[in-house]
Amino acid sequence: MSHNHRKQHAAASLALALGLCAGAAWPDRAAASQALAQKHACIACHQPAAKVVGPSWKEIGARYGDGKTSAAQLAASIKAGSSGKWGAMPMPPQGRVPDADLQSLAQWLIDGAP
Repeated sequence: MSHNHRKQHAAASLALALGLCAGAAWPDRAAASQALAQKHACIACHQPAAKVVGPSWKEIGARYGDGKTSAAQLAASIKAGSSGKWGAMPMPPQGRVPDADLQSLAQWLIDGAP
């Protein structure tokens, strides 16, 4: 095997390994986000597919997953709270949730909360 061919083979192997690792990491990220939703009591008002007090995770993903709202913007909205976006029930501020967790939850919601 030539030196150039070995480099190409190694690069292809690395790309495949990285792709497999990224695919394997996705369920962990989703599980971590679900765990964050439970840890921070989001599930008291929000469920995966059904409206409870607030909109479902699917509804949130459908509204904000179009690319017009960034995860940082959604995280800021969750942190500050809001009213009137989803009806009469206000979203109380979530200032106790760490910013890193807010960012993770917001990105997870934008991605459709898989």
